[in-house]
Amino acid sequence: MGIPCHFALFELQPGFRLDLEQLATRYRELARGVHPDRFADASEREQRSALEQSARLNDAYQTLKSPAQRARYLLTISGHEVPMEVTVHDPEFLLQQMQWREELEDLQDSADLAGVAAFKRRLKTAQEELNESFAACWDDAAQREQAERLMRRMQFLDKLTYEVRQLEERLDD
Repeated sequence: MGIPCHFALFELQPGFRLDLEQLATRYRELARGVHPDRFADASEREQRSALEQSARLNDAYQTLKSPAQRARYLLTISGHEVPMEVTVHDPEFLLQQMQWREELEDLQDSADLAGVAAFKRRLKTAQEELNESFAACWDDAAQREQAERLMRRMQFLDKLTYEVRQLEERLDD
């Protein structure tokens, strides 16, 4: 028996645009049914199965709730090879990355918490724009290469947003 598609697990149609509240609700419903604590008195085999199902459910949920991970997953299940490490041939975005990194470094050096908050808002806007662009590309099968390029941008912004949150926490202490 193969591992079910993440979307099928939640009874969703594969696609980039998701109702995240519906996903979370369905996740909670499914999680209650396979939570390992419910199988404390069950056989070792049933406990192991519940643990595996719970882990698979958690992985599927984490993948689908993150736009960048969902984009990567969609590309993968559509048969589009998505290597983890790849040389990016996107000079415009590489320049943008350098500018964002320099700005983040300046904010760190100046310990400017208000500046960090403003930077974080701009990143959120950029992420939302990328999400919309990916969704539009995803709807057109002829644009899979562009979709992959956008997915890589989304991944970068996720990583940068994480770094911004870390800086925010350090400055907030």
